[in-house]
Amino acid sequence: MELPQPIRKRLGDFSRNVFIDQSRTHLTPEDHVTFLGHNREVVSCLHLQMSLFFNMWFFPLWWISEVVMLHLKYPALPDYYKFILVTVLVLMTLIEVIRLYLGYAGNLQEKVPELAGFWLLSVLLQFPLIVFQLFNEAILILPLERGVHIVLALFILTQALSGFVALRQMVRHTESQFHLRQFD
Repeated sequence: MELPQPIRKRLGDFSRNVFIDQSRTHLTPEDHVTFLGHNREVVSCLHLQMSLFFNMWFFPLWWISEVVMLHLKYPALPDYYKFILVTVLVLMTLIEVIRLYLGYAGNLQEKVPELAGFWLLSVLLQFPLIVFQLFNEAILILPLERGVHIVLALFILTQALSGFVALRQMVRHTESQFHLRQFD
């Protein structure tokens, strides 16, 4: 089944206008510099990006072990801790997915609001929740659980510190670019 000819012609014209510049046949060296962005300073943080990458691969392992450990100790927990731990697991899962996305978007695309959101989620929500799960002995912490919580807490702590440094550097860079554009 083919598209009707008028629709096919319009789509072809649209794609040629969007993806191909009809006015030039080759790029000048200045266009290559502009296209490749060599005249632009990169302010993304490599330490933060590496930590986010490893955290992204560790998070499913943490989640599976947390669900299995919760299933094993669920009958031995008081009712209020059952509710609290299920709520904390759901909250941490949602927050972690959003936090990792904001970290990637903010760091790689050098967007200050996303990186600030990532940092705030890390410091204000994820870190207190993981500290609660790590140090509250009344929830019957199992050895595997303690190990994965320590690793996740270290990820969150290093990401909070390197995220703060990256955020400060991006804000300073954005501010200097704003002042430079003001006088153009």
